[in-house]
Amino acid sequence: MTAAATRKLVQRYYDAFNARDVEGMLDCLGPAFVHDVSQGGRRKGRKKFAEFLAHMNRCYRERLTDIVVMTSADGARAAAEFRLSGKYLATDEGLPEAHGQTYRLNGGTFFEVKDGKIVRVSTHYNLKDWMRQVAG
Repeated sequence: MTAAATRKLVQRYYDAFNARDVEGMLDCLGPAFVHDVSQGGRRKGRKKFAEFLAHMNRCYRERLTDIVVMTSADGARAAAEFRLSGKYLATDEGLPEAHGQTYRLNGGTFFEVKDGKIVRVSTHYNLKDWMRQVAG
């Protein structure tokens, strides 16, 4: 896969994210997909990721802007930096109570791509900053 094709795939993934289109996001993923959870564990498989996305869409409404995608020359790896704007809709277990709080974060994601599909997503953001914003 070329670097340009990988950039296009990552942008399609983020376009689906911004549209809250779970099926569109899943369509970008390979069968042996792995999701490394920011400040957490590892989720394996598209089914587990779909469950995660459904949970996220219930608890949060988020949109990414200022997305910059960088790729390795061979297109096997990519990284993206972005600005996330969100609204906390429903209380997530172990986190502060939701009251419709809004928040803004900078974030980044690392991607691994194989055979034209994303096989690993590792997203990172500042959880302490998010907690401070929603606790206020």
